[in-house]
Amino acid sequence: MKSNTPFTALGNDFADAVEPANFPKLVLRYRNNRVLNNTILHSLSPENWLNHFGRFAPLPENQPKPLAIRYHGHQFRSYNPQIGDGRGFLYAQLHDEHDQLYDLGTKGSGQTPYSRSGDGRLTLKGGVREVLATEMLEASHVPTSKTLSLIETGEELYRSDEPSPARSSVLVRVQKTHVRFGIFQRLAFYKDAANMETLLDYCRTHFFAEIDTAPAAELAPLLLTEITKRTANMVASWMAAGFVHGVMNTDNMVVTGETFDFGPYRFLPVSDPKFTAAYFDEWGLYAFGRQPQAAIWNLQQLAGALTLVAEAEDLSESLGAFELAYQTALRDHTFFQLGLLPEHLETDLNFLTELFGWMTESQVPWHQFFFDWFCGEKSETRANNSPSAELYTREDFGTVREYLRHYKADRPERLAHPYFQRPSPETLLIDEIETLWSAIADNDDWSLFETKLNGIAEKRKALLG
Repeated sequence: MKSNTPFTALGNDFADAVEPANFPKLVLRYRNNRVLNNTILHSLSPENWLNHFGRFAPLPENQPKPLAIRYHGHQFRSYNPQIGDGRGFLYAQLHDEHDQLYDLGTKGSGQTPYSRSGDGRLTLKGGVREVLATEMLEASHVPTSKTLSLIETGEELYRSDEPSPARSSVLVRVQKTHVRFGIFQRLAFYKDAANMETLLDYCRTHFFAEIDTAPAAELAPLLLTEITKRTANMVASWMAAGFVHGVMNTDNMVVTGETFDFGPYRFLPVSDPKFTAAYFDEWGLYAFGRQPQAAIWNLQQLAGALTLVAEAEDLSESLGAFELAYQTALRDHTFFQLGLLPEHLETDLNFLTELFGWMTESQVPWHQFFFDWFCGEKSETRANNSPSAELYTREDFGTVREYLRHYKADRPERLAHPYFQRPSPETLLIDEIETLWSAIADNDDWSLFETKLNGIAEKRKALLG
């Protein structure tokens, strides 16, 4: 019989049962009714929602206790064996109508054995930022975790990077898995080949079912190939959307290639390969233009961990899948943002070289450009009336314009959507986040937050239907 909570079935070597924090108050600030709406979540009353996602009472026939997952990881290229779920846990697992497994994980749910000196909490501002990010990433066609719930919890937190005392919150996210690269690294650190094989089989069963059962020495390279492709696709989608993750540590990468645990993220105002999101990234290790290289490095560390059960040569061959997967995904995601149909990869990549080079040189607002030229030639009149129209008269834009005229429109019917009748696109730049947060912090005014979510929803419907 299939387990409803297969991660629990892995045994006691992967996680520790923990108790959630007892918060002094619970005020629902965000509830996502679009995620897993065919499951028990859809029918939860407001009171039960707070009970499950604020007090973490177990869901029926689900995990009896939250689990703090054990993992290691490279943090800014330094190996750290002292980490694990320090302010979050795996709360539950659910299957959707297609029998796809999803994890419900938390952030800010209290201390665990891996909290070290941390309080295990999340500031309300941090929770608001994550809600906004996941909504915008989804609307931008980026594979991402989804925020399910954000609840204000009534505690005062002290942080060095926020005005203190700061308001507190607890967040619940949904994604296919919380199996991080760092879980494999921990097993390799302890030379635990038996549990490495168990974890590989778990991943094959639930996320890579197209791969047949095989001994670990054969299975590991096959899985690594697919993980490499999914990671390449994720990072390519970031590049096309102008997103900077900020903290691409190996413990922040999952095998399904979903964006999560991004911390101090940013969306680009203009094209700048050196742009960094984290103020503490002094060397620009995770700068916008270095994200593909960071992903490859992380995959190399995963491959290194898998040498516990497979041959290094076979794993190295699996990593070779990255380049073509990344190039193809970058082409596909960028053309999706532009509403154009790709043709031949070599020609399409030549266009992207011209495009991104011009965007960096001209400093055209990143999101304005993709908004202006959605469907290419069909939007030329609209683009020439854009706030950025003067930049499109530059002589050096000529080559890009010819490419835009050359490609056929994809989804041209979407141009009739009210979203494309606006003069400017929906964006999520740092100044916008700070402005809406100030309204919350100063006056408990959530109207700008709600307006921003409505604008992002309009973008999602315009691009994705």
